[in-house]
Amino acid sequence: MGILDFLMGEFIDVIHWTDDTRDTMVWRFEREGHEIKYGAKLTVREGQAAVFVHEGQLADVFTPGLYMLETNNMPILTTLQHWDHGFRSPFKSEIYFVNTTRFNDLKWGTKNPIICRDPEFGPIRLRAFGTYSVRVIDPAKFMTEIVGTDGEFTMDEISYQIRNIIVQEFSRVIASSNIPVLDMAANTGDLGKLVAKAISSTIAQYGLELPELYIENISLPPAVEEALDKRTSMGMAGDLGRFTEYSAAEAMTAAARNPAGGEMGAGLGAGLGMAIGAQMARQGPWGAAPTQVTPPPLPVEHVWHVAKDGKTSGPYSRATLGRMTTDGGLARDTLVWTQGQDGWKRAEDVAELAQLFTVMPPPPPGA
Repeated sequence: MGILDFLMGEFIDVIHWTDDTRDTMVWRFEREGHEIKYGAKLTVREGQAAVFVHEGQLADVFTPGLYMLETNNMPILTTLQHWDHGFRSPFKSEIYFVNTTRFNDLKWGTKNPIICRDPEFGPIRLRAFGTYSVRVIDPAKFMTEIVGTDGEFTMDEISYQIRNIIVQEFSRVIASSNIPVLDMAANTGDLGKLVAKAISSTIAQYGLELPELYIENISLPPAVEEALDKRTSMGMAGDLGRFTEYSAAEAMTAAARNPAGGEMGAGLGAGLGMAIGAQMARQGPWGAAPTQVTPPPLPVEHVWHVAKDGKTSGPYSRATLGRMTTDGGLARDTLVWTQGQDGWKRAEDVAELAQLFTVMPPPPPGA
């Protein structure tokens, strides 16, 4: 800077800042030797704040408005300098303009998959991404904790740190939410609010807040998505036989349309067509499978053991027991047992043998 610029700077008494970069958060007003002229006018526009730093100490924070830099309206600076009201020489200080508007459409996302437990699929890995907006709510704390003496501080210098905080809190919230993966798309709004609330106390220590946080998508790894698509396709197919026929017909159509296949493609299509035709012919009209009548299973023949006079005999078939009732070898109170029966029972108490003891009809007349 030449001597002419220096002299011209001594007479500049208006301090202001207009930003056209859209990503600058803090800008320092530059003067030769950091000399601010006593009585200079400070213009702070809407969406801005001005932080006044004198000899390394934060002296004051100015909200939107027009200010005259004099000792009577800068009590903190007066205390630091021990000035009287008649002092008129320039003082060496720095003025930082802080952008307090929202910085929108900032991206965040999980660099690595998040492992969590799903109620339906078990352990699963998830990825997520979205957008957020950030705003300075405490310029003094933001200058003290983040900016320091940086003359031009941009959003890119802190966005990586904010993304790390968002991903950390998102991982914790999604792992403790117990929301099934298939229902997360319907709950992204609530999840975004939970994440924003969880990180509010952390970024408040930087003098920042997140007015908005959006979860645009929660996705599964490619291998898991492929398996889920197969499961969905099987559910939509319903009848596996019809799905197989449909797949074969699609393959035949694709082979016929492929000019590179030539005669091989035509032969493959013809073979598939004949196979499908034969299958449909076996199924009958309208592709319905013929009704097959399955014979009932053969009855199980029981055999019986007989206990009489402290001895057991058998096994006997039901027909043999019927002859024994006629010969007197089996009576109503005779104990019998067969496989599956709970202990010995009287013959007349077994439904299958009770029919053997029917009342005999009387002899015919004249016998």
